[in-house]
Amino acid sequence: MKVQLNSFSLSHKSKNEIVMSIKKQFVKTKPVCKVTFSVEAKQAASASVVGDFNSWNLDEGALSKLKNGTFKATFDLNKDASYEFKYVIDGEFVNEPDADSFKWNDFAGAENSVLSI
Repeated sequence: MKVQLNSFSLSHKSKNEIVMSIKKQFVKTKPVCKVTFSVEAKQAASASVVGDFNSWNLDEGALSKLKNGTFKATFDLNKDASYEFKYVIDGEFVNEPDADSFKWNDFAGAENSVLSI
């Protein structure tokens, strides 16, 4: 699937491709899971992850841009829960293609990615 995002495309074969990933690391001594969100978007100026876990707040979900062009941040999320979320890349809302599932949201009029922990 190819998605147009401002001046660059989400695809797997262009130099401006955006690659997203989620890494879950469960903490044995606490009822939380460390979830790392990564967005490889070299041409993007900003990226955040917003969702149920941070009240859809852009500032709280800001991802730090690394030298290689990847945006990344780790959040401690409660176990045994599901969270709706989206990435916001240069102001555009984007779903995680490899989310655990997707859920329709009447307020947004679109599907949200779902993370199950």
